[in-house]
Amino acid sequence: MVGYLLQDASASDAVSAVRAVHRGQAVCPPRLCSALFRVVAKTSRETSLQNSSRPDLTLRQQQLVTLVAKGLTNKEIASHLNLSEFTVRNHIHRILKQVDAGSRSEAVETIRAHGFSIGS
Repeated sequence: MVGYLLQDASASDAVSAVRAVHRGQAVCPPRLCSALFRVVAKTSRETSLQNSSRPDLTLRQQQLVTLVAKGLTNKEIASHLNLSEFTVRNHIHRILKQVDAGSRSEAVETIRAHGFSIGS
């Protein structure tokens, strides 16, 4: 049997809670439940990030992500790494799929969240 009342609960709330607990129900004020759900959701997200496998980025992909994080365009990245723009687009497309990101900035943030040290 589980129940919890906040300090400002009325006598009526206390009686109802005792009866509910006696019937085998759990009692938790809505404000407290809401706060608990937020904590559980946050913890779940953090645990999910920590437990998710780190993406296996090649050295070239790591170089590209670093340049993407600096805000370079595909053309600028191609020039910097002596690649064609087509090759840069292919690499970036593969990176987005690999980290399940919908945009370049989301990919950078996801990769950072997995512990890669990349510039900004």
